[in-house]
Amino acid sequence: MSGRSTALLALYQALIEQVKLQYKEEDSPTIKVLYQSILKSKQYLLLKSQADETEIALVEEFLKRDIASFLKEQNADSLSHSPTMIAIENTFWHWLNEITDKSQVEWHELSQDFKHHGCYQSGEIISQGRMVCTECEHEMLIEFPSVISDCPTCDNNEFTREAFLP
Repeated sequence: MSGRSTALLALYQALIEQVKLQYKEEDSPTIKVLYQSILKSKQYLLLKSQADETEIALVEEFLKRDIASFLKEQNADSLSHSPTMIAIENTFWHWLNEITDKSQVEWHELSQDFKHHGCYQSGEIISQGRMVCTECEHEMLIEFPSVISDCPTCDNNEFTREAFLP
């Protein structure tokens, strides 16, 4: 490995250590929060000054992957984040959704649509509906109250809500 590659690798490892430190300091940060803070860090700016555009693009993709992997590992010990518990919770909410008076839920959601002027942001809580990305029109089905995540297709954070049929 060349000296330049070793230096870039050392800077990347410093970025990953910063992710770990920030995770310990914050209460359940998201991938997006960790990633954005890393892009503003001194180590990243130093790395950016020493690498070309192709290397920076590769580093950014690795960062997204490694941050997601790190958060997955951290949450693996928590029972509430286990695949089994998530599947049980989703099944429960799906059954509840099937027996709910959907017209009442839609009236509530309609009032929320008026408050939001039809536009929702990631990080907001919604109880039901089909969220449609304003950028790529990717649809996310939400059957139970949950926080709206960024679009998994284009990483956009703005959505419109389409109602379920009562």
